Amino acid sequence: MRQVRTAINDVKRTPELKALMRDLASRHPGFREAVVADASITARFRGERYEFRSGKDALLQAVRLAVVSDAFLAQACYRAKAAMQRRGIPFLPRVMHRLAMGLAQISIGDPVLIHPGVYIIHGQVVFDGLTEIGGGCAIAPWTSIGLQSGHYVGPTIGQRVMVGTGCKLLGEFTVGDDAQIGANAVVTKDVPPATTVVGIPARPIS
Repeated sequence: MRQVRTAINDVKRTPELKALMRDLASRHPGFREAVVADASITARFRGERYEFRSGKDALLQAVRLAVVSDAFLAQACYRAKAAMQRRGIPFLPRVMHRLAMGLAQISIGDPVLIHPGVYIIHGQVVFDGLTEIGGGCAIAPWTSIGLQSGHYVGPTIGQRVMVGTGCKLLGEFTVGDDAQIGANAVVTKDVPPATTVVGIPARPIS
């Protein structure tokens, strides 16, 4: 990932940029794998049963969450968009993107890679650029994760990171596993693992 991130900042020609984005898109998880993992973490954070007994049980729980959760159905639309783009299906990914925006104001750019098992709490989020979000993360509303002006590269966020309401994570940096980003924090630099940061600009607290 670091090599790709370095290369993309040096890209000057659009065909090369598109090739790098296609490479990132090829690493998206499968639709079923991602939706089941997203359903499990969503149910766990909601205090509900999150260990599924079978594939049928997982499907039923995903359908239930699509009804009762503010953002799960929109997140599934994003997963469908990513899966179809990986297969080169035209037009329908744009429909899924619009549905995600309409259902829960979830706008996730094409280059963004979200690993399976991410909880988007209520929607109202924007993710863009060459950005990677690890599994086990929980992301609160009114959050932007992506780019600084003039750059293609966004953050790499580790596993089990908690991102509070109204946060802005902008630019090329890494957030370590198990970190916590306080509400309304503005993060533009690396966050070490298992560290809580707050403020504008974000700084660690003891």
